[in-house]
Amino acid sequence: MTDWQDRVAAVWAAADVIGDDEVIRRIDELAAERPAGDPVACFERAGARDAAGRETEAEALYREALALGLAGSDRVQACIQLASTIRNLGRPHEAIELLDLIEPVAGELGDAVVAFRALALVDAGDARRAASEALTALAPHLARYRVSLSAYAAELAASA
Repeated sequence: MTDWQDRVAAVWAAADVIGDDEVIRRIDELAAERPAGDPVACFERAGARDAAGRETEAEALYREALALGLAGSDRVQACIQLASTIRNLGRPHEAIELLDLIEPVAGELGDAVVAFRALALVDAGDARRAASEALTALAPHLARYRVSLSAYAAELAASA
């Protein structure tokens, strides 16, 4: 991890203590150290606003970071966070579409994609499908009841 990333991580670690406005100020200050058009810096700025409940500002910055070529795990995280923001802005169907697009490359964040899609599905009026997807993602993590939970999830999906 670079010194810059360490300093960004330190801001996030102190977020509960320093408050939303200070997180934004410090992240913006750190982002200004990066070259113009740096997608990671833009992503961090988006996250700071998102955490502060400034969804409209966050949406624009997430989209900018993605357009600038944010890659790898950061790209997946940005898509998940953007989808959550879009859902909070009242556009659950758009959030579902974005999560569907990113899911094939989500890797270790695949369960997070499913979880946020489940939230968007509930907002879109499809609670049975949401529960089915969430339970299907959860089942492999269970030491017991994996088979029965998977079967119940399939029943929910069939009736959705």
